[in-house]
Amino acid sequence: MPGSDYSAATTWTARRRRPRGGVRAVAAVGVVLAVGAGGAYAAGAGPFARGGDGPDPAALEQARAFLADWAGGRLPNAAARTTSPGTAQKVLGNFTAGLDISEPGLTAAKPELGEDGTVTVPFTARMPITDLGTWTYTSELPLREQPDGSWKVDWRLSLVHPRLSETEKFRLEREEASAPEATDRDGVALSADAFPSLGPVLGQLAGEGAGPRGAVRLVDRATGEVERTEARFGEEADGPDDDEPVRTTLDADWQSAAEQALAGEADGKNAALVALRIDNGEILAVANSPSSGFNRAVSGTYAPGSTWKMVTSTALLLKGAVGLDDVVDCPKYLTVGKQFHNVETSEFPGATFRKDFTESCNTAFISLRGKLGDAELGEVADEYFGVGQEWRVGIPSYDGSVPVPRDETEKAASMIGQGRVQANPLIMASVTATAVSGAFHQPTITAGDGGGTTTSTTPLPEHVVAQLRELMRATVTDGTARVLADLPGEVGAKTGTAEVSEEQDNNGWLVAYRGNVAVACVVEEGVTGGGSAGPVVHSLLTAVPE
Repeated sequence: MPGSDYSAATTWTARRRRPRGGVRAVAAVGVVLAVGAGGAYAAGAGPFARGGDGPDPAALEQARAFLADWAGGRLPNAAARTTSPGTAQKVLGNFTAGLDISEPGLTAAKPELGEDGTVTVPFTARMPITDLGTWTYTSELPLREQPDGSWKVDWRLSLVHPRLSETEKFRLEREEASAPEATDRDGVALSADAFPSLGPVLGQLAGEGAGPRGAVRLVDRATGEVERTEARFGEEADGPDDDEPVRTTLDADWQSAAEQALAGEADGKNAALVALRIDNGEILAVANSPSSGFNRAVSGTYAPGSTWKMVTSTALLLKGAVGLDDVVDCPKYLTVGKQFHNVETSEFPGATFRKDFTESCNTAFISLRGKLGDAELGEVADEYFGVGQEWRVGIPSYDGSVPVPRDETEKAASMIGQGRVQANPLIMASVTATAVSGAFHQPTITAGDGGGTTTSTTPLPEHVVAQLRELMRATVTDGTARVLADLPGEVGAKTGTAEVSEEQDNNGWLVAYRGNVAVACVVEEGVTGGGSAGPVVHSLLTAVPE
């Protein structure tokens, strides 16, 4: 970018690829509350909860809208919410474009009310840098009341990043490397020409940390001198260069079917899919739509919505807090700080817990929140499913986050995979595999790097596994995943609908298992899981016989 930009420039150096071993996962640790391309759920919870003697709700609404617009790429709208629209639009555009940032994730924290009436909303920025990893930092959003009584973001460079200033900016430096030759599990050559979704994936295959490398530097605007390194991605590989192809765990048939399923059924929307082996976590297919750019299937950050009810159900069943035939009423609405509702405001009076699961009843699950401790959902996700641990997949990955809820409203949201719970198709395919087998196997894409149960997880009891399989099977035969009911064999599934923001349609999810394969698919703004992700998974499982 030009030296006068307020953001960054990208520079390149060349190096030779060393195609050996696995890549240390570059995992984002921030999570999204109400904003972000793969965001969480609408305003009215957590830091944006209404009521009390806190900051003016109008100020918080403006902060929420600014962050949502920034994260969603609606930069003119975001800039219009500031005291300096022209400068704000230029800076935000230069910052994201100059640093190759795609789909920012912005996490709001508790707002603060100043003695002078100003409002400050701290936030965590999670910036995915294409093909490298995620840069995470914290900043603050200042808001000031205007003479007409409205609120605007009080524009200053430091709100984008605390070190961005009139004298200092950021520069992205990459070390360019060609993708190594790679094969699938049976020795079939893999290329981005034959398998377009593997373009960003193959570029990440390499030795221990030796995938794409780069850094975000803080530099002097006038001299270009580096003052500090803000983030570094990738490490040097150990061992000699090797011309042998990288052998992956991918299966050419599954990969081809996955790419065709997204191309034919995702309706042109952003979408991602992962299929993996249940018995050892080996990844069979990873596909994205669009096929180039950000690898959202493995590095994306999304609220998993009702697919997370597999984990919530596990937590409840482990402690005997509910039985499948227990009556857990499913009303249209339930208010816990904010009003929660079911998809299409459905209701099932006198429903059993089995019915609540198969019809994905949000209000029923939320009503059971008192059965779990505040930290219990995250503890179960970590101990039994490995979510939030550091995974070594073989390419950069985001490995999930289940923070302890900050209030009762956020706890209610967490029960249905909203709030600050974050995952992606890789994580949810792994969760599905663990739920139906009872054992977590760290996912891997490089042959020989995984396949074992980690020592930091605990196997699920057999009776819990049996109950989860029963629930998922019933969801296909009698519930929201009926789109898969005509497939042969025992197919189990769970749908999910995840709210993103008031400005965007819901994301659609579907996870499924058949034989020794678990699949997870998300379609951004797909509205419902069964209606958007369902046809994608159906196409995939039809194309690859059991």
